[in-house]
Amino acid sequence: MLCSSHSLFGAAVTITLPPCLRFPPHSVAIANSTSSLIRLRPLRSTTSSSDSPQVPAMASKDSQVQDPRIAGISSAIRIIPDFPKPGIMFQDITTLLLDTKAFKDTIDLFVERYRDQNISVVAGVEARGFIFGPPIALAIGAKFVPMRKPKKLPGEVISEEYSLEYGTDKIEMHVGAVQAGERALVIDDLIATGGTLNAAIKLLERVGVNVVECACVIELPELKGREKLGGRSLFVLVEGEGA
Repeated sequence: MLCSSHSLFGAAVTITLPPCLRFPPHSVAIANSTSSLIRLRPLRSTTSSSDSPQVPAMASKDSQVQDPRIAGISSAIRIIPDFPKPGIMFQDITTLLLDTKAFKDTIDLFVERYRDQNISVVAGVEARGFIFGPPIALAIGAKFVPMRKPKKLPGEVISEEYSLEYGTDKIEMHVGAVQAGERALVIDDLIATGGTLNAAIKLLERVGVNVVECACVIELPELKGREKLGGRSLFVLVEGEGA
C-alpha cells in the first residue's frame, strides 16, 4: 500500500506501509437535509463472468481506499420518509441532479469503469435510467437504447414480463435496436427488489446481446435485489436504506 503526501514546500513523500499497518475500509454515516442517514461503503461490485470489467483499485468493494467523490454523491441524495407510502424511505436523486459536481462525479465514475470495455449498447431502464444512461453512452461511444413501460414505444417492440408484489408488468424495447453479439451495459438509478433489472437483462439476452454488467447509483441491500439477477454482475456507487 503506498501513501503519498505533500509538505508545505511541495515535496512529495512516499511511504510503504507493512501489511500489519494496513487499515480496512470503514462505513461512514452522513446526515442529509431530512436528518435521515445514508450509509456509505466502498463502491460495490459482484462479478460472475470473466467478461465483466476489471474493477479499478478504488472502486472495489474490497478496496482499502474509497473514492473521495462517493461522499459528495451520497450527501447529495435526499431521503423522503414515508413516500410514496408509509414505511418507505424514498431515495430522491433530483437533489443529486441539482448538484453539478455530484452529478458530474456520478457520470465520471461510470465512464471511468466502462470506457475501455468495448460496450456498444447502454440500455437505460425507464424512467431514471434515461437520466444517467445517455451521458454515459456518449462518453464511451455507445448507442443508448431506452427500455420502456408498455405502450410507450411507437414502433414494433419485443417485451419481457416480470412479477410485481401484486400482479405483473412488462418492459419493452424496439425491434432492431440491438444486434446479436453486441456488448451491453444496463443502467438504472436504483436497485431495490431487482425485478425490472432482471427483466431488462432477459430481454437483451433473448436477442443475443451479451450483458456485461448492470450499474446503479443506489442499492437497497436489505431488499436483496442482487439475488434476482441470477449471479450476473452488478456495480453500485452507494447503499441506502429503503425501509
